[in-house]
Amino acid sequence: MNAVTDIFASAGLWAAVLRIATPLILGTLGALLCERSGVLNLGIEGIMTFGAMIGWLAVYNGADLWTGILVAGLSGGIFGLLHAGLTVTLGLSQHVSGLGVTLFASSFSYYVFRLLVPVAGTPPTIEPFQPIDVPALSSLPFLGPALFTQTPPTYVAILLALVLGYVLFRTPLGLAIRMTGENPHAAEAQGINPMAIRFGSVIVGSALMGIGGAFLTLSAFNSFFPTMVQGRGWICIALVVFASWRPGRALVGALLFALFDGFQLRLQTRLSGVVPYQIFLMIPYLLSIAALALMARRARVPQALMQPYRRGER
Repeated sequence: MNAVTDIFASAGLWAAVLRIATPLILGTLGALLCERSGVLNLGIEGIMTFGAMIGWLAVYNGADLWTGILVAGLSGGIFGLLHAGLTVTLGLSQHVSGLGVTLFASSFSYYVFRLLVPVAGTPPTIEPFQPIDVPALSSLPFLGPALFTQTPPTYVAILLALVLGYVLFRTPLGLAIRMTGENPHAAEAQGINPMAIRFGSVIVGSALMGIGGAFLTLSAFNSFFPTMVQGRGWICIALVVFASWRPGRALVGALLFALFDGFQLRLQTRLSGVVPYQIFLMIPYLLSIAALALMARRARVPQALMQPYRRGER
């Protein structure tokens, strides 16, 4: 019991929670935006992998870190354009298209990386984002080192969650996105172009996914390896349901999963050799499944999610 109390009383745990949550926040916001417009994007795992690779590759070849973030976002948007073309324009299965994008983007990432980066025993590295101290706040006892000594992309991710929440629920654009996800024909009757809304939402959402992947190589780590996303994309899909398609709740859900993950890492260190490490690895996923089961029963799915829209049909 003392070990658990000590872990939760550690500022290092809460600093790690924000760091672990950042790619989840960005990926979840991207998936949420896609689904709010009526398009399921299962390409997220591959898009995050490609974003991690291409962002790192840009910096490795001389670009600055923010340019690497921009390149990752643009690459994500291109994959989003592909997914939207297949699902919105052609009306193909969103499941099949999304899985195809994941397989293609993941494989293409590995191919490009091996093509352009020399094979070596130790992966090449870059100089990643460094933590910054927030004036006045970073010197606060406990809260300072826990919350206000993060890298810049972490603060950007939290800000984006707040901005997306405002856009979706306080602006005409957000109303158009939500209406398209609920009833695109009603949206069309109000003079909204549902196809344009879906295209834009999927492209921007996929760009956020790419940036989430880039965080891993440009901030959390300093090199790329093909399996580094490690299922975070699928966690983001589950977090959208947990959040009931609301950005604020998505932020909370990502932080909650990160808390489970950060806690098990520290508990594993303290109880190493006493309990099999596989038990600790299961903890965040088991707790997430339990939380998802409780929240999903009350979640209200966008009514037009996964339903192809064809102009003029009823």
